[in-house]
Amino acid sequence: MTTSEAMPPEAKRIRENYESIVQRVRSLGGSDVQIIAVTKTFPASAVNAVVAAGCLSIGENYAQDLLEKWPEVDVNHRPEVHFIGRLQTNKVRSLSHVVDVWQSVDRISVIDEIARRAPIARIMLQVNAAGESDKGGCAIPELESLYDHCLIRGLTVSGLMTVGPTNGEVAATRQAFETTARLAQGLGLREVSMGMTGDLDMAIDCGSTMVRIGSAIFGDRPPMADK
Repeated sequence: MTTSEAMPPEAKRIRENYESIVQRVRSLGGSDVQIIAVTKTFPASAVNAVVAAGCLSIGENYAQDLLEKWPEVDVNHRPEVHFIGRLQTNKVRSLSHVVDVWQSVDRISVIDEIARRAPIARIMLQVNAAGESDKGGCAIPELESLYDHCLIRGLTVSGLMTVGPTNGEVAATRQAFETTARLAQGLGLREVSMGMTGDLDMAIDCGSTMVRIGSAIFGDRPPMADK
């Protein structure tokens, strides 16, 4: 019996899906693009399965969900953890021992709290490039001052992150991605996190170095349980 045949069906499905995404990203010319497997609301077994398939990084949106599943994550194959959801300052302390990269940093209060609780962590500034009032991320005119504040607080800013427009309109999505890539270049930042399952092709074409993929790897997302 081969290793693949010995796998639980769910782990095998996740491996196959992940390998398919890797091939798709590479075919788009993204040989250096990092795939962040978005494991929000999925159990620790899904995290362990995608890491076993070769994925080095996971993305989480919810502090409590991440903290509850973390004890069951295989510490011998620990993934790099990216926090990609809206971040509340009162959650930083509890997450500081788990999160490696804070991708959704968008205001001074969060910068100050990360500098206090996780001073050696990497951060990415989230830009609201689509200009939508219901989205996280700083307004474009605020970006440079936030970046300067990060440097004053001694934080390492590795790049920028953005989320495409909610309506998925192609021209608006491309504009948001191109704007974010241009802003990162202007600040001398190498990393640009943009693109999800539905728009990763465009994101890579616009210069994304990280894509955040959930449903294409894990399938339909289970609902959050009431806490």
